Amino acid sequence: MRTGERIRYVYFPSDSLVSLLTLVDGHLALEVGMVGREGMVGVPLFLGADVSPVRALVQGAGVAMRMKSARFSKEIRKSPQLQQEVNRYTGVLMAQITQTAACNRFHVVEARLARWLLMTRDRLRSDEFRLTHEFLGHMLGVRRVGVTKAARALQGRRLIRYTRGKIKILDQRGLEASACTCYELVKDMYDGVRD
Repeated sequence: MRTGERIRYVYFPSDSLVSLLTLVDGHLALEVGMVGREGMVGVPLFLGADVSPVRALVQGAGVAMRMKSARFSKEIRKSPQLQQEVNRYTGVLMAQITQTAACNRFHVVEARLARWLLMTRDRLRSDEFRLTHEFLGHMLGVRRVGVTKAARALQGRRLIRYTRGKIKILDQRGLEASACTCYELVKDMYDGVRD
């Protein structure tokens, strides 16, 4: 799904991760949100908009269920329970987007990288990901060299191990301690929705 494109489908990831990106000057992307097994891609449709304000980019392989937007709109009108669940998720997604904006402005790259890796782990249920530093730079809004420096610091403390294009979390608790407070805030919000 691209920015400004009509929403033809909504997606419900099961073991995949989708980054929600905002474009600056038509080509520079910054991640503003992340969707995994807890949510859906296409929330603007639920809010009455049929055009996407963000670009949705699937990271790696994975499975997601897809539903035509017309069918989703029909089903959401018929089911108060579905409306309630999507409404709760929408609130949490908006809070995540807001927290991500604040995080990108006020927190250092190392803490943001730790947050991002933990959020990815939570959604993929895996401690290992195939990601380049260049890609992470786009997600975090920093140059690749900034990601490399932050990853080296985390690796030096034996929290992660990275090789070309692959990152593995070695010490989850230590990585949580290195992450900014945004990770716990967003995690607590999502945990509250699942209760």
